Amino acid sequence: MAVYELKNRLVVGIASSALFDLAEAHAVFRDQGEEAYRAYQEVHLDDTLDKGVAFPFIRRLLSLNDLSPDDPLVEVIILSRNDPDTGLRVMRSIQAYSLPISRAIFMQGRSPYRFMPALNMSLFLSANEDDVREAVALGLPAGRVLGPALADEGDDQELRIAFDFDGVLADDASEQVYQVGGIKRFRSHETTNAATPHDPGPLRDFLAGVNRLQRREEEQRAGDADYKMRVHVSLVTARDAPAHERPVRSLKNWGVTVNDAFFLGGIDKSMIMEVLRPHIFFDDQVGHLTGTARSTPSVHVPFGKLNEPDCSAPDQARR
Repeated sequence: MAVYELKNRLVVGIASSALFDLAEAHAVFRDQGEEAYRAYQEVHLDDTLDKGVAFPFIRRLLSLNDLSPDDPLVEVIILSRNDPDTGLRVMRSIQAYSLPISRAIFMQGRSPYRFMPALNMSLFLSANEDDVREAVALGLPAGRVLGPALADEGDDQELRIAFDFDGVLADDASEQVYQVGGIKRFRSHETTNAATPHDPGPLRDFLAGVNRLQRREEEQRAGDADYKMRVHVSLVTARDAPAHERPVRSLKNWGVTVNDAFFLGGIDKSMIMEVLRPHIFFDDQVGHLTGTARSTPSVHVPFGKLNEPDCSAPDQARR
């Protein structure tokens, strides 16, 4: 068998807890232990799992492989704490939903996130907070899914992705300025350094991979006037003017782009999400996501000083 190269593909790792709703099975594990959990999964082997928080996002991401059927642009790999036996139900559910996912790593009781660099992954999604925090602490791009699973509209072919900026696409250096000096110091700092690009954050490379998909869509449209662009990327941040310029310049310097930018100046992001309706939204502050998760599949990226265990966030209005 020829070697299957991953380096030129957008590779996403996903835990079964993010792709499917495992609340019932996890309750068995929590209340009755591992052996009861194994027995439960065996009995329910042929019962298809309900869709989880990240299911709509993953389904649409994989659908973009129709742009290159013989050389897939996207690869999604299961990274699971299940052992191979209990993982069978996950793989059968994947087949039941006709998801083109064929690769998986099952590691009994251990998180496989440490294999992310070897697999060229630019994103790992899980519902396990400890796994995600450990991955991010090692410099790996990971996020914890939040909120209930929402309806996956079958006739909606778009893939809408939304990102916060600081602590997600960029590092948290400016956030630290705000935490120490407040809003006036922050705005002064960002205005003075408007032409100085931020250092990239944990999901800059994932956005770059999404942009490659968009460029492939543009090539498709150039040859087919009826082709409708499916991937749409938005920046949604609580920054406002004059602190808006530096993010725009940083994105350009990194060679990445977004289709829309929302500089909200402290306006509740959840109200924007209800209109924008992204299939996934990434933010580094749980305070923002508590509201958005009611209507939007949301992901907490626990990056930066604000997410350290002994750090409590004061006023959240800046971002």
